[in-house]
Amino acid sequence: MADAFNAPGVVRPFGIFSSAAWQPEGHVLHVSGHVSQSVDGTIVGRGDMRAQTRQTLKNIRDVLSSAGGTMDDIVKVTVFVTDVTEIEQIHEVRAEFFTKPYPASTLVKVVQLIDPDWLIEIEAIAVIPNHRVRQPAASE
Repeated sequence: MADAFNAPGVVRPFGIFSSAAWQPEGHVLHVSGHVSQSVDGTIVGRGDMRAQTRQTLKNIRDVLSSAGGTMDDIVKVTVFVTDVTEIEQIHEVRAEFFTKPYPASTLVKVVQLIDPDWLIEIEAIAVIPNHRVRQPAASE
């Protein structure tokens, strides 16, 4: 599990994240941006930020699992959203997936994602401890 901290003299985070997170050992895994799509490519939760956030985080969890990781191994997320007024809904769902110490996080408002029905995209950086890392099976 990564460790995190909130530095003195810096404003404390207001949501489900920390000022900084680190992992002293392990393999770094860069997880590409994921959106709210099921395995067959169907958009899950069209028009629903909570549902899209949940599916997006499930997808990231599945990527981590295939490499021997868990959501606790995430040290940084970057979240791209089309509507920042829905931040509370995003944080409610994040609380289902993340436990303290929370990863560092950046929120970026965008005009639109590649598909106009996508409301959120999340990319992550995880550090998986050496004793749990496994090489995922290649897929076509």
